Amino acid sequence: MQQKNTLRKDIVAGVIGYLTTVYIVVVNGSILSEAGLSLENGMIATILASFAGTVMMGFFGKLPLILIPGMGINALFAFSIIGNNGFSFHEGLAVVCLAGLLFMVTAFTKLSTILKEAIPDSLQHGITIGLGFFLILIGVENSGIVTSGEQTVITIGDFTSPTVIAGLITLFVAIYLFVKGVPANFLITMIVGTFIAMAFNVPTNGVSSVSFNLDELLFIPSFTAIGDISFWLSVFTLTLILIFENMGTLSSQLDMLKSPESFQKSYRITATSSFLSGIFGTSPTISSAENAAVIASGGKTGRAAITAGFLFLATVVFIPWISIIPATAMSPILIIVGFLMVQNMKYLPWNQFSECIPALLIIVMIPFTYSIGDGMAFGFIAYPIVQLALGKRNEISKPLLLISTLFFIEFVLKIVGI
Repeated sequence: MQQKNTLRKDIVAGVIGYLTTVYIVVVNGSILSEAGLSLENGMIATILASFAGTVMMGFFGKLPLILIPGMGINALFAFSIIGNNGFSFHEGLAVVCLAGLLFMVTAFTKLSTILKEAIPDSLQHGITIGLGFFLILIGVENSGIVTSGEQTVITIGDFTSPTVIAGLITLFVAIYLFVKGVPANFLITMIVGTFIAMAFNVPTNGVSSVSFNLDELLFIPSFTAIGDISFWLSVFTLTLILIFENMGTLSSQLDMLKSPESFQKSYRITATSSFLSGIFGTSPTISSAENAAVIASGGKTGRAAITAGFLFLATVVFIPWISIIPATAMSPILIIVGFLMVQNMKYLPWNQFSECIPALLIIVMIPFTYSIGDGMAFGFIAYPIVQLALGKRNEISKPLLLISTLFFIEFVLKIVGI
């Protein structure tokens, strides 16, 4: 009976994980179209990469983690690596393949263990908390509760808008179901939220059909730009982000699963998936921040990931139906999951400024920069500076100093516009 209950929870969690991440199919496809690929082929490239990475995580990692093209990384790929450098789409894929290969070198050697052990607990908790606030921000933004302000970065949304009203009602429904401990509360929230949105005539991105030109779905990375310095700088930047963003995200998610010993195998699978992304024709996949929703829904084993993976593959057929689910039905889940992650604040050593200040920089800068990688960079750069200021040179390990230096170099390269 217990095994049957676990199987049911895994399947439900996989469905919820899929529904909270399926947005990436259209969003990433749209971003890839800015890099020279058709929207339809960008969508199918996203589907294939997400399917392959997620199923690998389920089968080989036996973990309920979904891998999808990373937001922020896809923009870096389309607008910076390809757009600013003038690379072709296939040359951009070569950057992805090489960055993924370097990521794999790190993951399949002792470097991954050395780098992970070099990261202080305070910074690891800071990453988890920062991700939590990031999910909350995405949730309230997608539901219209906050929006861009004319005089401020963000401001309260229009509470007379049907979208905001539907989002608020769904949020309170989600909170009620969650605190009552109703089984499959996230799935129920999405179903109820969809009907609420329909009642308020909230628009969706629904489409009637999708067509694909299979003749164009042959992605062969081109290494013709390999002699350009901009090519290698792009590889360096992308590799740096992949290594440390996944390291931070996976660590926090495995802590939620109470399975930190699974880090090495999950890290290796994530690196392999990132490399394969260049073959499938998209920017690198990463461990999705929304995996927290899978874990919070009771997902414990790889069956949740396998369920989500095959649903991704079926998305080619499901797009007209999946796209009916509005953001207001999914946003409350992100908000609640974000709250669960923010609870890690209790683990920070508040009486030690040397640990808390860098961690708080990560917490603040991940949502404020809208980038996990950039937010992490602020904290990692600040950590050795604070330790030196307080005369704690011995607290700075050589691997951590290397990580901080690499993040600093990456910032300098952004400043000089390379």
